[in-house]
Amino acid sequence: MNVYTYKMGHDYGFAPNPFDGICTLATCKPKIRMGAQLGDWIIATGSKKMGLKNHLIHLMEVTEKLSFEQYWNDPRFQLKKPKFNGSLARLYGDNVYYLKEDSSYGQVQCLHSNVDGSQNHAHTKRDTKGKFVLISSNFYYFGESHFRIPKEYTSICSNTRDTEKNKNIELAIEFIDWVKLRYEPGILGFPINWKKSGQLALW
Repeated sequence: MNVYTYKMGHDYGFAPNPFDGICTLATCKPKIRMGAQLGDWIIATGSKKMGLKNHLIHLMEVTEKLSFEQYWNDPRFQLKKPKFNGSLARLYGDNVYYLKEDSSYGQVQCLHSNVDGSQNHAHTKRDTKGKFVLISSNFYYFGESHFRIPKEYTSICSNTRDTEKNKNIELAIEFIDWVKLRYEPGILGFPINWKKSGQLALW
């Protein structure tokens, strides 16, 4: 088992997307999405830029791993396709990449599109470099209910926004067990950046 850690620069409920009972990581962090295997864990903490250094934002176990094509076509994840006249949970859907006839990736309008809604090829290239979508039915998404990780565990926190495979697996597992003992899995708070919208409702 491996544990991956990284820092988040913002939190809109897009990466990760914790809605509909399943937490998915379909964009950003291509190295994690390429390397993580079933049973691995991902720990994401806030950044200094957010004023949330060493604060836990989400924790997820990889329980399934799909290609973009499988994710796009899977009936379970159709509600994760963005809907711009819906709620914030729908607006920030992460099921955004599909294969075109020429085998290149198309991108529906989403958080990673250009301002005018057209395809952002830089984001497309970076996101699809990860090749896979990580699925978790066992996750803890804290969002605005984030908390500072106890001092005895802060050494497992990432110091970079890039991916780090945690070197102290025993301590990382101990921290994961610490969280499991204190919290129920699922959504435990709204995405941090939703406050700017004035709409705090999932549906």
